[in-house]
Amino acid sequence: MQFRDLKAQYLALKPQIDRAIFDAVEEGRYISGPQVRELEERLAAYVGVKHCITCANGTDALQLALMAWGVGPGDAVFVPDFTFFSSGEVVSAVGATPVFVDVDEPTFNVDVAKLEEAVVAVRDEGGLVPSVVVSVDLFGLPADYPSLKPLCEKYGLKLLEDGAQGFGGAIGEAMACSFGDISATSFFPAKPLGCYGDGGAVFTDDDEWAALIRSYAVHGKGAFKYDNVRVGMNSRLDTIQAAVLLAKLDAFANEEVAAVNEIARLYDGALADSGLALPRVPDGYTSSWAQYTVRLPESVDRDNLQARLKEQGVPTMVYYPKPMHEQGAFEGACVVAPSDCPVTKRLCATVLSLPMGPYVSAEDVVAVAESFMGGLR
Repeated sequence: MQFRDLKAQYLALKPQIDRAIFDAVEEGRYISGPQVRELEERLAAYVGVKHCITCANGTDALQLALMAWGVGPGDAVFVPDFTFFSSGEVVSAVGATPVFVDVDEPTFNVDVAKLEEAVVAVRDEGGLVPSVVVSVDLFGLPADYPSLKPLCEKYGLKLLEDGAQGFGGAIGEAMACSFGDISATSFFPAKPLGCYGDGGAVFTDDDEWAALIRSYAVHGKGAFKYDNVRVGMNSRLDTIQAAVLLAKLDAFANEEVAAVNEIARLYDGALADSGLALPRVPDGYTSSWAQYTVRLPESVDRDNLQARLKEQGVPTMVYYPKPMHEQGAFEGACVVAPSDCPVTKRLCATVLSLPMGPYVSAEDVVAVAESFMGGLR
């Protein structure tokens, strides 16, 4: 059993993927080929925004957004304490200060009430200017945007949606990566929509920001390739990766998001009496289920449980074992919200992610659940 079975996906979509790669290679436009622009147009239409700018990876996508806004030294950027490193890394990379905020335990996403406490505390202290909220759609579930967006408007904050794990999720009819003033996603192979290498994209309705991001992504170019009007970076999506994503996109939109939601429903049923805290999707939300993550009782030895499951052929992962504010890279260079993030600490000690993806079978779910229940005894 695979934790996320990319080989099964390839075999299911092999004719489309092979043809897309072959056509890209045969055409020979390996950088900025026509597939890149076609992909951008289709992704923008899928998300429901005006602009999509592809780039080299999801981390660059976040940093490009901050660069377009001119975020830098003296700015406070609010980031969930329970997330992948790059959500805060990009803040430090542009010289701003990350402020880590605790999360809501059932959904794993930022706790909006604690976020407001942190914004007010930073504002009142006066050393930093509250500037941006990075909202993470963790494990595929969009953050609480009906509360986040009014809060950002109230305090004059820009909203950067980190949809690296959330692409394909939704709130009602509104798609993930449409909620931020600028939104970003990742096409890392194991993400809900993944390529065969690194890749990312930025989404916005703002014409000026889109133009800046396009410039920053290609060495700060101006009117043409060798007219450099600002210092940027080299962050382009390769044509072959765009071709792979185009080959996958219809299946993703029309089949795979529904499939992972069915697998999540089966897990919910199979684990209902396990004593585990199962992931929660609020009413009206759709998750793209980048991960199916449970919370163990604090009395369970997680390392021992993982070892026992591995012996039975069931792979598991811990996302994430350490709070952001405890990462050595941020020592002396971050602010921790007034509550000191106790929920994050508890999650880091108890979360465990199970095999997930659109090609997990019902039989796989039963086998995982039985092994899990046996391991808990």
